[in-house]
Amino acid sequence: MRSSRSQHSGRESNVQLDAVREKKAIALSSVVAAVFLTGAKLAVGLMTNSLGILSEAAHSGLDFLAAAMTLFAVSISDKPADEDHRYGHGKLENISALFQTGLLLITCGWIVWEAVDRLTTGAVHVEANVWAFAVVGLSIVIDTSRSRALMRVARKYGSQALEADALHFSSDIWSSLTVLAGLVFVTLGFPSVDSIAAIGVALLVLFVSYRLGRRTIDALMDRAPEGITRSVEETIRSVEGVEELRALRMRTSGAKVFIDATVAIKRTTPFEQAHHVMDNIERVIYALQPNADLMVHAEPFRSKDETVIDAVRMIVLNKGLRAPHNLEVHQSKGKYYIDFDVEYQKGKTFVEAHRLAADIEEQIHAEVPSVEKVTIHLEEYLTDEGELVDATSMERGLRENIRSLILRDRRVVECTDLTVLRQGAKYHVTFTCLIDRSRTLADVHQIISELETQLYAQFLQVRRFTIHAEPL
Repeated sequence: MRSSRSQHSGRESNVQLDAVREKKAIALSSVVAAVFLTGAKLAVGLMTNSLGILSEAAHSGLDFLAAAMTLFAVSISDKPADEDHRYGHGKLENISALFQTGLLLITCGWIVWEAVDRLTTGAVHVEANVWAFAVVGLSIVIDTSRSRALMRVARKYGSQALEADALHFSSDIWSSLTVLAGLVFVTLGFPSVDSIAAIGVALLVLFVSYRLGRRTIDALMDRAPEGITRSVEETIRSVEGVEELRALRMRTSGAKVFIDATVAIKRTTPFEQAHHVMDNIERVIYALQPNADLMVHAEPFRSKDETVIDAVRMIVLNKGLRAPHNLEVHQSKGKYYIDFDVEYQKGKTFVEAHRLAADIEEQIHAEVPSVEKVTIHLEEYLTDEGELVDATSMERGLRENIRSLILRDRRVVECTDLTVLRQGAKYHVTFTCLIDRSRTLADVHQIISELETQLYAQFLQVRRFTIHAEPL
């Protein structure tokens, strides 16, 4: 609709393509890393019978499922909106994160159950050999690298699915360190510490699951993004021409932030200027939140500095009429006396026209304080009765008669540029009067008014005279 929106959409499209490629590449590399770690930990865990390492293998196995889900989510979530998904497909990232949370909780339950069983029975032998230490050390190195890479891309594009994947790998770092400590205690003759280490892993995973689950549910429940609402409110209020911020709704869907704002703009603001205010709101919001999808609705605002003339104009326009003309407001002893002309549509009866004038007068008394009297002159305006035809050359007699009447007034030096337009059976006449430059504006206004009165009385076939005055 607006030029700024279309330009923003074009830039957004190019950025989105780059984002999809980078997000898919980092998600695919995480899948490969998760497959390798799961296989290595499972093999060494079975070899050593270490519950800590086996729990790590299970954790990495769920990391593989989570990474695969993340890869699927980021491949689909950036698809543009379609007929069935008007807000796009970004929520798939949130669903992916919720799925990962469920997998983490299942893992924690199994690890705690097995650890408690081993601690109570004490029948399991754990062998802490060099392979056990090697696979845990390798896991720490890979998890650190993956976590940092995923978090960098997640923050760059605001991807909750990638952030969830990064939390998985970062939790693996701490859990691997816990398992490593358990293996050290096994070598020192304390095998039960391996099961305690496994419980430590489960507690760490539970903590990560809580953080991830809370963020995911917040996004699915359309909770306002933390830390953004206040900055968006302040930014919109700072735009010149915005009188009030009446409503603001925000929600996230994947990497996008959807913002719906209702602002108040002075009701006397011309349409193009109001349009410019809306463009400025878009510009500053996109600068603050490049991934925003913004919808701004404007409502009329009656300001305290609105003049009586502004108020009367708005009342008449809101009745579906043309703007009033010859509008004059006089003040005497704190009271207002208002006079103006209003055109009503052809075909209305006198009673209907009078009722309309009465409604306008009643509303003026209600909205404008201290109004003593309102005088409304009603005129009928004609709707289009066909195309306007330039009849200047054909209506020479009419032109000469009009010009003669004008030049009878010795205050008018010359009459030029007299044009006659015909529409149906009626005429529109425009001309320029040259008047001595020494006269005041009040004198000129009086001359033109008197000429109009004579012209309308003499030439009934002319619907409108438009007179332009120029100093000689």
